[in-house]
Amino acid sequence: MLDNETLALARKVNERLFIARKIMVTAESCTGGLIASAVTSVPGSSSILFGGYVTYDNRAKIEMIGVPDDLIDQYGAVSEQVAIAMAEGARSTSRTDLAIAVTGVAGPGGGSADKPVGLVHFALTTGETTMHREHRFGALGRDEIRQETVRFALKMIIDAGND
Repeated sequence: MLDNETLALARKVNERLFIARKIMVTAESCTGGLIASAVTSVPGSSSILFGGYVTYDNRAKIEMIGVPDDLIDQYGAVSEQVAIAMAEGARSTSRTDLAIAVTGVAGPGGGSADKPVGLVHFALTTGETTMHREHRFGALGRDEIRQETVRFALKMIIDAGND
């Protein structure tokens, strides 16, 4: 069950993409499909959502959406480079208009000084433009980091429609 803020954002994403006649895809690591789930909570979402790739494991990132393994080796799975490769790979594989990708450290463990719990990299590509955002939510707890990540991703999609 979505909270009111997330549901409102999901409705806005559906409305914007429907009006623009755009189809999106998700590539999700730390959220495990929650962005696609939020979008599909809105009736009629099948007209704007191709589907989603849950690429939690690095091998899934490589095999499902073509993230180069050398990017993961060099920068780590939680990085700007990998987030961008996830978005571009998902969009290319699905042949959609827009892709949103997220990769991060939801915790409670797995963080480091360079990549603390709460760090999430976001990438959105339309084919014409690709944007990256990094957000550090802090150690809010696993569930809250994942929910904040979904909201931030939905806002990125909405904002991309304003460009």
